[in-house]
Amino acid sequence: MTSSLFPRLFTPITIRGKTIRNRILSTGHDTTIPTDGTVNDALIAYHRARARGGVGLIVSQVAGVHHTAHYSSHMLDATDDRCIEGYRRLAEAVHAEGAVLCSQLFHPGREIMESADGLLAVAYAPSVTPNGRFHVMPRELDKAMIAEIVAGYAAAALRMRKAGLDGVEFVASHGYLPAQFANPLVNRRTDEYGGSLENRLRFSREALTAIRSACGEDFIVGARISADERDDTGLEAEDTLEYVRHLEPCLDYVNVTVGTSSTYRGAIHIAPPMALDSAYTAGDAKAVKDVVSIPVFVAGRINQPHEAEAIIASGAADMCGMTRAMICDPEMPNKANTDRPDDIRACIGCNQACIGHFHRGFPISCIQYPESGRELQYGSPTPAAKAKRVMVVGGGPAGMKAAVTAARRGHVVELYEAERQLGGQAKLAQLLPRRSEFGGIVTNLARELELLQVTLHLGTRVDRALVEKLQPDVVIVTTGAAPYIPEIPSDGSVQIVDCWQILTGAARAGGKVLIADWRSDWIAGGIAEKLAKEGSSVTVAIDGPHIAETLPFYVRDNLVGELHKLEVQIMPNARLFGVDEGTVYMQHGTNGEPIVFEDVDTLVLSMGHRPIDELSRSLQGLPVEIHMAGDCLAPRTAEEAVFEGLKAGVSV
Repeated sequence: MTSSLFPRLFTPITIRGKTIRNRILSTGHDTTIPTDGTVNDALIAYHRARARGGVGLIVSQVAGVHHTAHYSSHMLDATDDRCIEGYRRLAEAVHAEGAVLCSQLFHPGREIMESADGLLAVAYAPSVTPNGRFHVMPRELDKAMIAEIVAGYAAAALRMRKAGLDGVEFVASHGYLPAQFANPLVNRRTDEYGGSLENRLRFSREALTAIRSACGEDFIVGARISADERDDTGLEAEDTLEYVRHLEPCLDYVNVTVGTSSTYRGAIHIAPPMALDSAYTAGDAKAVKDVVSIPVFVAGRINQPHEAEAIIASGAADMCGMTRAMICDPEMPNKANTDRPDDIRACIGCNQACIGHFHRGFPISCIQYPESGRELQYGSPTPAAKAKRVMVVGGGPAGMKAAVTAARRGHVVELYEAERQLGGQAKLAQLLPRRSEFGGIVTNLARELELLQVTLHLGTRVDRALVEKLQPDVVIVTTGAAPYIPEIPSDGSVQIVDCWQILTGAARAGGKVLIADWRSDWIAGGIAEKLAKEGSSVTVAIDGPHIAETLPFYVRDNLVGELHKLEVQIMPNARLFGVDEGTVYMQHGTNGEPIVFEDVDTLVLSMGHRPIDELSRSLQGLPVEIHMAGDCLAPRTAEEAVFEGLKAGVSV
């Protein structure tokens, strides 16, 4: 069956004799799921779910080709034969579900982010040229080690072939070792690996030639490249086009992305946040497509099938990487292919549980679909032994997910929400600048409630008397949180409001605004951006070392850059003390010295939230099973709310 809505997206493509059933690609992405450098059961279950969901091609995460390639403590290793068995099991699982499987082959060069034991690693690069983001000063590769690494690519590829994979992808993107050789600002060698373009591409050409020689003619060999590294110190589009032209004879496809790992500015594009436009890299792919005859893939915020269909229809690319879309909804390809786009759980580009988890050293997941990365535990919910009457109180993300999960298991579920709309704090989050996509979490969960026929009672406040009257078997309390307002001395000379009042329009800020930020998340930064764009002079005083420190790196870095352009002032380590005569007094968090802000019109409090848990307390003693989830337990983020909603629904 071929989709009538997305006919080009579901047209097969054949590369090196391997027919890929559609044009949807899961790009190589580090999952942090492996525990000992080899493929394990959890990683197999993760990729099996996406293969079963209908993806055409899976490119598994980076595999190190040399002992100097370990850029993190949890990456896969392909330097000896012990990797083969795990990859064989992975290939069998993916092939059984109808997808094609390749693996990325990788050396980071100077882009070493951590080591296995906390000690700084010795990093190697073409020249002694430091990177910006990880503050690494590398050692120059000698020719003997270059030859070792080239041989390592070939040996790793051969292991993948022996394991039954369909091909490999040479990672030359994001400022990693092959790109470092190609970049004249990084590669300052004077031997045959430096200087002219021909010399700077010698490393890549030798590695690709060695891979082909080791693996034969019926094995896919592709490459991932950054069409533009989006930084003054990186490769630009003109450089990359020359790069691709020279390497095309060695390749079966080229997988286009943008950005570089080596700088904060360029790294944002590794997993672009929602502040960047959807499918924004299509033009970069088209520029590559115009100069090569091999298939061109592209990735970069392609979250919906209509976006991918448009890219392929325009001739910009032949396949579309939709990785985060399938972390959020592994069944996205099948739903698109059966013309059910409204049923797709669309990625909102928040980066919180996918790349955000990776950067913290935890297995990746999704704030909307916490089953991702936890397939062995939650991938196949057990049907309820007995259908119970379940009352969910609270229509935010926690309550919606709890209701969906309980209903999917066969319970009779009714959801009660005091307001006239579902969504809880997500309704506020979407009001911040460049955060409107966050509202998709509400749209997606509401669609799941509709499909499962969960009964909704909006505008209905629940108390003990109503529970006694309805006599449900189970009550799941997800009543959320409200702004925490600390007791601070004030003479009334400064308008004091909270962030919710600003977002809902209940209060208007004056010309000179001070934001007191205790949480250091997206709220204070978003309010600062909003008010600065509305014309206020804004300062953010953070009770911590820097703004947005709790956010995923790329979201944080993008926000910091925007606030700088808007001339928002940042004061770190500032603890709110009091207000008097138009002046806000704070205390430095590390030395106790006073910090004084004069002539403040409006003080905006972003001081966290307090739980609303009165209902759970009032239900004590009733003959009813009680569960709690989300902010009513302890105010945190949407990720914890949805995950706890899942756990509550599973435990009923």
